[in-house]
Amino acid sequence: MSQEVVNPCPECTEPLDVNRREFARYVSIGSALFASGGMGLLSARRAAAADPEKVTQPRLIKNPAEDLVRELYSAMTDDQKKAVCRPFNDPARLSVNPNKALDKTIGTVYTKNQQELIERIVKAISSGDKGWDQITRGGTWDASKTFTNTGANIFGDPVKGEFAFLFTGHHLTIRCDGDSMESTAFGGPIYYGHTPNGYSDKNVFAYQTEEVMKSFDALDEKQREKALVKKGNPGEGPKSIEIKKGEKPGISIGELSGDQKELIGRVMRQLLSPFRTEDADEVMKLIKEHGGMEKIHLAFYSEDYENEKTNSKQPWSFWRLEGPGFVWNYRVLPHVHTFVNITKPA
Repeated sequence: MSQEVVNPCPECTEPLDVNRREFARYVSIGSALFASGGMGLLSARRAAAADPEKVTQPRLIKNPAEDLVRELYSAMTDDQKKAVCRPFNDPARLSVNPNKALDKTIGTVYTKNQQELIERIVKAISSGDKGWDQITRGGTWDASKTFTNTGANIFGDPVKGEFAFLFTGHHLTIRCDGDSMESTAFGGPIYYGHTPNGYSDKNVFAYQTEEVMKSFDALDEKQREKALVKKGNPGEGPKSIEIKKGEKPGISIGELSGDQKELIGRVMRQLLSPFRTEDADEVMKLIKEHGGMEKIHLAFYSEDYENEKTNSKQPWSFWRLEGPGFVWNYRVLPHVHTFVNITKPA
């Protein structure tokens, strides 16, 4: 997988007054997570489609985000396309963590009407109001400060064939591609984060670490010893989410009890909660195809990072989920940087 060299994260000094977000999205899914040898987080729509005899109405196949990308592309001038559009096979399509607009900012390229359309695209990639609030970091866009300082690029031709829409800003790389990339969730690697300390309730993603802390607390002494990596860290950036063969750090979820597995299931639901149902379903479908959640390892890293000390109140600098074709690499200190890559196993 080709990826561009990334820029360092600009540090933000202004605290953002945003309350801790609570998960509310997958409440109805529950115990099905570890059914059939893996976590089958398929939507009711997909489950029905898998058995045609149970389908009572036509399956909906319209993808609002992708349809809006087509609308945007059709309305762009040649000069605009030269500024922010590239061929589908351009290596920048799989770039992650530019921490700013990949090319020119939205405010310098797109008209007001087009900017509103881009906002609708990003909302459609989100899971609703709560997901939108988290992706926008409470409407601040973090160090980008405003929506117009973010970037929106299109790779390929969304009207005629394969394409990808790439949205970038500070602590944010997300995309949609209409399933142009086979066996790849989110259309490629994604990145999200927020400037406040990862354990602070001012960080909009702190609820994710709070959930994983419950999972760690539920481990017995031997399990904790296996899950905890005392020296070193996984690093961050594109290299931290390369799909590799070999043994994974931490403890295998397959070694856990049923109750402990359910707690990991809640972690997964929290991680997926900011994103639209289609993407969450695809993530869980790929996990199941690659052996299920039992094949994924959970690791915690206790080493200090960037002069930020770990202690009893903030015990880890990183935590990480990794398995076949799956990496969710979560930096907690000094603030949240999360890199995600879910694709074909090595």
